[in-house]
Amino acid sequence: MPLLLILGLAGFASAFSLRTTDPMLTVLAADLQVSVRQAALLASAYTLPYALMQIVLGPVGDAIGKSRMIRLALAVQAGGLALSALAVDYGTLMAARVMAGAFAGGIIPVSLALIGDKVPYTERQVAISRFLLSVILGQLAGSVVTGALVEAAGWRAVFWLATGLSAAACLSAVVALRREREPRGPLSLADARGRYATVLGNPASCVVFATVAAEGLLIFGVFPFVAPLLETHGGAGAFEAGLTIAAFAIGGVLFSATVRRLMTRLNTAGMMTVGGLLAGGAFLPIAAPIPWPAVSAAFLVAGFGFYMLHSTMQTQATELAPTARGSTLALFSASFFIGQGIGPALYGLVTAEFGFPPLFLAVGLLTMLLGLAGARLLRV
Repeated sequence: MPLLLILGLAGFASAFSLRTTDPMLTVLAADLQVSVRQAALLASAYTLPYALMQIVLGPVGDAIGKSRMIRLALAVQAGGLALSALAVDYGTLMAARVMAGAFAGGIIPVSLALIGDKVPYTERQVAISRFLLSVILGQLAGSVVTGALVEAAGWRAVFWLATGLSAAACLSAVVALRREREPRGPLSLADARGRYATVLGNPASCVVFATVAAEGLLIFGVFPFVAPLLETHGGAGAFEAGLTIAAFAIGGVLFSATVRRLMTRLNTAGMMTVGGLLAGGAFLPIAAPIPWPAVSAAFLVAGFGFYMLHSTMQTQATELAPTARGSTLALFSASFFIGQGIGPALYGLVTAEFGFPPLFLAVGLLTMLLGLAGARLLRV
C-alpha cells in the first residue's frame, strides 16, 4: 500500500532522529564539557516538546488535513536537526533539539491517526505493526549508525545524517501525498476543545493514556543511561551502547514478524499481559553484574515485550474517538513522550543516589505490574 510506504519513510526519519543522542551521551558530555546528567537532558529537550506540542498539532492535523500536517512537521524537523549539527555549545544544541522535537510530534501520531482513518479495524493492528516496523527500523538504524558514526566522524555528522533523512522523507511525502483527499474541519480553539472533550468523554481514555505514559517513563526513560550503564558491565564505548539499544529495536522487528500469529493465539488482554511480563522481566537481570552482551540480549527481549504491549494500546487508542482520531493519537503520543521526558531527569537523580541495580529492579517490577493492571482496567 503506497500510503503505508510513505508514512513508513516519515516514521523512519522521525524515529532515527529521536534516538540519536542516546548512544553518544558520554561523547556529547565530554565534547560540550558538561556532566552526563546534563547531557541526558538533551533527550528530554527533544521528548518533552515533542509530547506537549502534540496537544496543539493533533487538532491542527484534524483541521487542515493529516497528510498536510505530516509534510509540515517533516520540514521543520529537518530544519531543527540542521541547526543541531551547527550548534556551537550546549545551550544552542539544547534549543535546536527543542525546535526539532516540537514539530516532530506531528509525524508518528498523525500518521497513526491517518492509518486509523484508512484501514478497517480488523486489519488495523497488523497495519499499525507494519508502520511500527518502520519506526523500529529507524530506531535500530539510529542506534547502530550513531554508535559507529560518532566514533568515526563525531556527533555533528550524526545530526547531518538525520537532517538528510528527514529532508528526503519530506520530499517523498510532498510528492506522494499532495493529492490525498481528507475531510477537514475548522481550525479554532473552541473546535480543539470540543475534540478533546469527545476523546476524554470515553472512560477508557484515561486508562489508555495513563498506561502509555507509564510505558514511556518506565522503559524509554532508561535509554539515555545505556552508555553509562554498560560501563559498569564492561562495555565502555558508544558502539556497544548503540548495539544494545539496537537490540531493543530488533525485538520489535521480531514482534512485527510474528504479530498475526500472536493475535490468533492471544486475545487483547493476553497481548498486554504477556507483553508487560516479558518487557519487565527482561530488565531484572540487568541489576546483576552480567557481561554487556547479556545486557544487550535482555534489551532484545524487552523490545519484543514492549511492542507487544504498545501496539495493542495503540490499536485501542484508534477506537477511543473515531471522529477525532488526530486529537486522540496526539494525546496518546503526548502521554507517551511526557513519560519519556520525565524519565531521564528522574532517573538521573535515582542513579546518582543509588546506582543502576535498584533502578532496573524497580523498572522491571513496575513494568510487569503495568501489563497486568492495564489488561484488567480496560477489561479487554
